[in-house]
Amino acid sequence: MDPSPSLIDGAFWLTTGAILLLLVLSGFFSGSETALTASSRAKLRTRADKGSRGAQRALDITEDNERLIGSVLLGNNLVNILAASLATALFTRLFGESGVALATLVMTLLVLIFAEVLPKTYAITNAEKAASAVAPIIGVVVTVFAPVVSAVRLLVRGVLRLFGVRIDPDSHVLAVREEIAGALHLGHSEGVVEKEDRDRILGALDLGDRTVEEIMLHRSGIEMIDADSDPEVILEQCLQSRHTRLPVFRNEQENIIGVIHAKDLFRTLYTELGEAESPKARVQQFDVSEVAKAPYFVPETTTLDDQMREFLRMRSHFALVVDEYGSLRGLITLEDILEEIVGEITDEFDVAEESVARRTDDGQFIVEGATTIRDLNREMDWSLPDDEANTLAGLVIHEAQMIPVVGQVFSFHGFRFEVTAREGNRVTELKIRPL
Repeated sequence: MDPSPSLIDGAFWLTTGAILLLLVLSGFFSGSETALTASSRAKLRTRADKGSRGAQRALDITEDNERLIGSVLLGNNLVNILAASLATALFTRLFGESGVALATLVMTLLVLIFAEVLPKTYAITNAEKAASAVAPIIGVVVTVFAPVVSAVRLLVRGVLRLFGVRIDPDSHVLAVREEIAGALHLGHSEGVVEKEDRDRILGALDLGDRTVEEIMLHRSGIEMIDADSDPEVILEQCLQSRHTRLPVFRNEQENIIGVIHAKDLFRTLYTELGEAESPKARVQQFDVSEVAKAPYFVPETTTLDDQMREFLRMRSHFALVVDEYGSLRGLITLEDILEEIVGEITDEFDVAEESVARRTDDGQFIVEGATTIRDLNREMDWSLPDDEANTLAGLVIHEAQMIPVVGQVFSFHGFRFEVTAREGNRVTELKIRPL
């Protein structure tokens, strides 16, 4: 039925105005919640550094997201419930018993459109701008509602504890590194971030989580100088070597007595031969151990980030890696660490390296067993795990729980692995195909 004109009085307009005001407040709370939770803290920090007080306030109140969301939800529910109650009373007065259903329908539409979708859409589109604008007011709301929110927080945690759920108040849903990594992977999948850019940033982020053992040159591949060799042999080896620094050992390769630098060697020879009457005789008397510098040893468990800082602090580029018993495991250089960030670095003396994976006519890939999983993942854009093994052969042995023979085939992590070559107990070549 139509409302009686006598019912549309001052109380009607006062109640209608209150409902509209409450809808505005509901929209404010909804938009504020979305803006403050969706805004990038990095962008807010940039705004704050430029002098934006609102951005700084937004950073402050988002430090405790649980308290922020609790306060905003409390305010939002208060105004929504109050608006619905006033609307029910108003429509019941105007339309009788049918006013309850009518009030429910009208308020649902109004709250959905004007207090939820519209403000949240704007907040998502202009997250940092909106967060900076609403932060001062929301800060006051958080302070006012703090006692109630704290009581509710204790009650909620008590109820969750009954079901065996414990919440760490200092924990964060996502760490900064995971946020950056996730954004990079998402940007790459959408074509916004190039693969090379993604790999460089992720490589820099991973330095603190990876150890020198994972990227070092194994001792079997180290080129060394025997201090007891004839001086002519040592000179010839230094001239033919592609490296400027070579470890020097005596008696056995475990006994490293120093590291010789090509510049030091040739500078010493130039000085001594220039002053000698018989250069050839002086060469015969040359002792490489007098020119070699003291070796620098590092534990295999040192992180790449710490090792790079040590290299820079000591103004050194070369270190020998040892295990917990002091046995030589390999060597690592500053260049090896930088390559984890920027990719392979080569100069005019480096042998041109082929791709780590050679594609066959049947669509499979031939890979050496000593290839590191990280290098293979970076080149092929795969995601083979490197938690339990550093090399591809190590991964196959770990998963197979045995040293496979030539011809054995395994399937795990979404790939098919076939052992194609083996030397002794070493798996030297595999054929891989994505399943």
